[in-house]
Amino acid sequence: MATNIDMSQLLHGTELLKRGFAKMQEGGVIMDVVNAEQAHLAEDSGAVAVMALERVPSDIRADGGVARMSHPKMIMEIIDTTSIPVMAKSRIGHEGEARILESLGVDMIDESEVLTPADPFFHIPKKDYNVPFVCGCTNLGEAVRRIAEGAAMIRTKGEAGTGNVVSAIQHSRLVSNEINALCNSTADEANAAVDKIMEGFQKLKDVSEFDINPNITPFGTMEDLRKDVVDVFNEVKKQKRLPVVTFSAGGIATPADAALLMKHGMDGVFVGSGIFKSNNPKMTADAIVLATHHYQDAKIVAEASEMMGEPMPGLEIGNLETRYQDRGY
Repeated sequence: MATNIDMSQLLHGTELLKRGFAKMQEGGVIMDVVNAEQAHLAEDSGAVAVMALERVPSDIRADGGVARMSHPKMIMEIIDTTSIPVMAKSRIGHEGEARILESLGVDMIDESEVLTPADPFFHIPKKDYNVPFVCGCTNLGEAVRRIAEGAAMIRTKGEAGTGNVVSAIQHSRLVSNEINALCNSTADEANAAVDKIMEGFQKLKDVSEFDINPNITPFGTMEDLRKDVVDVFNEVKKQKRLPVVTFSAGGIATPADAALLMKHGMDGVFVGSGIFKSNNPKMTADAIVLATHHYQDAKIVAEASEMMGEPMPGLEIGNLETRYQDRGY
């Protein structure tokens, strides 16, 4: 029996294709790189992809000010020099930056809280793009909102640029426990949870002088958006996990950190400052990849830990002036 296939849907970035690309990164390490030399090092170490940006998160944190999309020339130099996928960051809600990155041919866009948010109310409508997006979350509600908007991949945020894994663990545990609670919820409890998730799309109401309740969003009407949220919610309940590939990020600085997050059920890890702010980036990159691949074998993780020298200096989360994890809605 013939199957009717909409070829236009296949030729453009369908949800299936976008999630399929993210699935290809599963089990691996994605590394932040700032130039072609670092991209080569990451590829040689076994990274499944690189994140092209002008400054690693620890430098963005130290420099302060407004952090924007990296220069297109720098991104293209990295695309031209490596055979593994290249990702790049846009600011939250900045469709202009996202369109530029898509036109450059990056393999995935990270709508990132590490950069200064551009829109105080909404994230990018990711279903409008052919390129897949990865987005951060600190809890299940954020993850569901981002997936409903079209994210093909989720990363728990952690606290980027700190070399401190505690926030990454916090967000991993919170998402996991909230999923467990959802799977055991009654119909009334699930409906109340959806109501709570929808509140994240109503930030405009919170700052208006008038008692407005806008029905139109960049993602469609609130009614349509609620249907999308319910669909994702039901997927989570059915699969007992997020329905997209889920990595951990923010503060991973050692092989032991990477192995720990993998044991928490993550599908892989992003490592930013932790590699190139260590005293031996090549050995650190090799060691973190090794530990990620063999996280269930403590002896191999120990061998990986012996390989590297001094990790990057760490920061106490409680002493931070700016917490990137709080950015996003």
